Amino acid sequence: MSELLAIGVSHKTAPVEVRERLALPDKRSVEFLRELRGAADVHEAVAISTCNRTEIYLVVGDPVEAESVALSMLARQAGIRPTALASAIYSHRNCDAARHLYRVTSGLDSMIVGEAEVQGQVKRAYDSALGKETTGPLTNHLFKAALATGKRVRSETAIGERHLSLPGVAVGLALEQLGELSGRRVLLVGTGETGELTARALADSGVKTVFVANRRRDRALGLAKRYGGETASFDELPRELENADIVVTATSSPHLVLEGQELASVMEDRLHRPLLLIDLAVPRDIDSSAAGIAGVSLYDIDDLQAVIARNRKVRLAEARKAEGIIEEEIQHFAAWLGGLEVLPTLAALRTRSVEIAEQVVRDNAGKWESASPRDLERIEAVAKAVVNRLLHEPTVRMKELRDDRVHARMQLVRELFALEGEDAGLGLHQASAPAPDVELAEVRALPARHRQRP
Repeated sequence: MSELLAIGVSHKTAPVEVRERLALPDKRSVEFLRELRGAADVHEAVAISTCNRTEIYLVVGDPVEAESVALSMLARQAGIRPTALASAIYSHRNCDAARHLYRVTSGLDSMIVGEAEVQGQVKRAYDSALGKETTGPLTNHLFKAALATGKRVRSETAIGERHLSLPGVAVGLALEQLGELSGRRVLLVGTGETGELTARALADSGVKTVFVANRRRDRALGLAKRYGGETASFDELPRELENADIVVTATSSPHLVLEGQELASVMEDRLHRPLLLIDLAVPRDIDSSAAGIAGVSLYDIDDLQAVIARNRKVRLAEARKAEGIIEEEIQHFAAWLGGLEVLPTLAALRTRSVEIAEQVVRDNAGKWESASPRDLERIEAVAKAVVNRLLHEPTVRMKELRDDRVHARMQLVRELFALEGEDAGLGLHQASAPAPDVELAEVRALPARHRQRP
């Protein structure tokens, strides 16, 4: 029977230099999955590759073989010995594999818990696999259910509503203080990494950003072009302050960029129209005395870190709610997956049982002595009745199975009764001759407590 197998590495198990070497961008993933399907018993395949993870979801005939082959191929691609890579690789099967994908899609396995981008990344990976025709019934159901679970987590929890990064908190603070940001004018002083991340976070809010840099004006021009803003020289800063609604500073200057006295003068010219100042720099860019100026609201990095800490606690509480939603959805997936296996297993078990009963009747055909044709028909009927009564209770119980252990239980049944392979029975071809001393079993009426339920 086929099994679902997930293999991968993430920010939790491997450093960025290893993740980079294992990445499977679109073209490479096509070649990788094609080679994997040719080297192992792989029926369906989807690859997810982001900066934080590379994962492949497979439907396989032999999970042990598929995992070994996939690990060897990943190691060869990365130029790493398989034994060295083994500690970074994780693998999950069946419902555990589905649970992992549900958590990934819901943002629970992300570097920043609750981040929303991963849901789009999973959808693009699935759409790509659909386009390459590497998916199938199981992976189609799996990924659709995972994406639906991610949407449910977003709609029923607040896991993604509170920011956990400095730029995100800065924008959230601006929204809280000023309401709608569309049409607001933001003055961004500093064009380094933090400045760019803040500009990216602001761009979606519809603000008009003016980039100011005292060094590397070309960098300010590049950011302005990328995020639809303008640039100003450092000498123009006082004039720009008069027109700004929000000022975000993120320079690496060892000295104050905005002095208290300068800001007091600016606020007089503004007639004390409110001005929000957000200082993301260490050491600080804005004189702390500015907080006492009428109309000024000043927040520094310590204020924002305190907000991040509070947000993290809220997100963790929301993450617990999300885990509950995922477990509910996994039970649905388990029931669906188990349904795929219960009926074929029951059919194989009944076929095998009937074959055994018929074989025993045939093996004893010459020992019935004076039995009439009518008696022989009764013997065959009794044999079939024994099979039906014996399988009734297991059939009822197996059809009622709904938890995430259905697959393992069906696998055990198939192993116990040798239902795998071409010869679905108990090796009847190898053991069809009865032992010479076999005696006929005596057929008696079943006691009432063992009779088949009506």
